[in-house]
Formats: sequence, structure tokens, C-alpha cells
Amino acid sequence: MRALPVRLDAVLVQAVIAAALSFAHLHDLASAAGQHGWKAWAYPVSVDLLLVAAWRRLRSGGTKAAGWCWFLVALTASLGANVSTAGLLDLRAVPAWLRILVAGWPAVAFLGGTLLAHDSPEPEEASVVEEATVSPSSAPELSVAEPEVAPPSMPSVPPALVAHARKVAEDHHARTGSAIDTATLRARLGVPMPLAEVIASQLT
Repeated sequence: MRALPVRLDAVLVQAVIAAALSFAHLHDLASAAGQHGWKAWAYPVSVDLLLVAAWRRLRSGGTKAAGWCWFLVALTASLGANVSTAGLLDLRAVPAWLRILVAGWPAVAFLGGTLLAHDSPEPEEASVVEEATVSPSSAPELSVAEPEVAPPSMPSVPPALVAHARKVAEDHHARTGSAIDTATLRARLGVPMPLAEVIASQLT
């Protein structure tokens, strides 16, 4: 079985290194501010999860105000820990205001995560549903047009039959002195009455 080649992505490696360093800085700051044991390890996890939740909100295409707000809050917490552990702050004597910020961070992170998880654009969806719903009273009345009935087409008469009917009509006029009527013409030709009427109309 041939082993698959391992391909290292420079961007991925850089992201892992940066995340590990930021994670360690947040842990060191939380530990210096009086949060020991598992609590110190929970702080970097909380900050990173809030960053991810805010970034997902920005990429979701919904309302971006909440996403940008909590993304900047989490980014400030991460950058603040990185800068504080760079030698600008004595971690053996953390000031009281920083201890207060670190102690209050769980409540802030919980609030941000809850708002990002449940702040969905439901009003917009509801408005779309309301617009799509049409009450029976406001529905447009549809008028059903009656189908047009085309007049019956007149049967076509062969020219030979018309010529024969003309001779019959002339013979009748010569014998009786009057024009032949449709009933007599039908009887002499032996055709149906509708066809006889058509032939009579062509004789006039």
C-alpha cells in the first residue's frame, strides 16, 4: 500500500503557529490576573470561539452590525493579551482594572455568543411570508372568458353538382314558369337539406 504524500500548506502552518501563540498569551494573562488551573485555559478558548462565531455571522450574509461589534470585542481581547505579555505589563503585579476585565470576560463572552447564535433575521422572513400570503378579500378576481363559438363552415359543393343543379332549375322554370324552391331542388338532386340550401344560394 503506497503512502499518500504529505503536503504542508504554509498559510495553514502560519495560522496554527499564530493561534498557538495567541492562545498561550491569553492563558498567561488570565493566570496572572488570578484565574488559575482550568480557568486560565478556558479564557483563550472563549475568546477564539467568540471570534469564530462573529466571523461566521459576517460571512452568513445577514445583519453584519452584531457580527462586527463582537468581532472587534474578541479581537481587542486577543490583541490586548498579546501586547500585555510583550513586557509592557508586569505580570507579577497585574493592576486591579485588568483583573476586573479578566474576571468579567466570561459574562461578556456569554452575552456575545448568545446574541450571535439567536440573532437571526426572522422579521425579514416573516415579512416575506406576509407579502406572499394574499387574503381572499384582496385576491384579484379572475374573469373567465366564454369560448367563442366559430360559425359552422359551409360545405363545399363540387362544380359539377352545381352545374347539374342549374340545369334542373332551368328545366323546372321552363316547365312551370317559376323558380325552383329549395325543397324541390333537394328532392330532385337527392341531397341533404343543408347542402341543398348551399346549392340554391349559388344558383341565385
